[in-house]
Amino acid sequence: MDAPGTLHHVMIRGIERADIFRDDEDREQFISRVGEIAEATGTRIFAWTLMDNHVHLLLFSGSLGLPKFTRRLLIGYAVWFNQRHQRAGHLFQNRYKSIVCEEDQYLLELVRYIHLNPLRSQVVQNLEELDRYRWSGHGVLIGNLQHDWQEKEYVLSQFGRKERQSVRAYRKFIEEERE
Repeated sequence: MDAPGTLHHVMIRGIERADIFRDDEDREQFISRVGEIAEATGTRIFAWTLMDNHVHLLLFSGSLGLPKFTRRLLIGYAVWFNQRHQRAGHLFQNRYKSIVCEEDQYLLELVRYIHLNPLRSQVVQNLEELDRYRWSGHGVLIGNLQHDWQEKEYVLSQFGRKERQSVRAYRKFIEEERE
């Protein structure tokens, strides 16, 4: 099911679990594409994390639907990646995996799950490093990164009316899962 406005947890994996990001230029290119395509398709991004061999996105599909968003993202990135790294063939395992979620019940839990992925995988060692990690939407929510295409205000509004209070409440919510 994919009516516009459907909440999806999207997972994208490298073929045979191979890396889809070799360096920060690859990550920058992917994130740039996410932002451009999200804005062009009306897709609303709430949470995201880039790992070496996979990606998590939490989004509301836009008017063109999830398949068009992901097709543009994955084909464009794969062509760019293959040219840059002088390789040929598939980059991604299958197309992508998407789980349709109920917004009220799971939105915040999925935001937390996705944003804690680098910590759970030991890419970062603690919450302070996660706060500065460039390849996750967590840094956007606490104010250390800026990506205008990420739905920062919507997520933080779930934690309070004033931004400063909301950021503190969000950070506490993240910390609770670590205890």
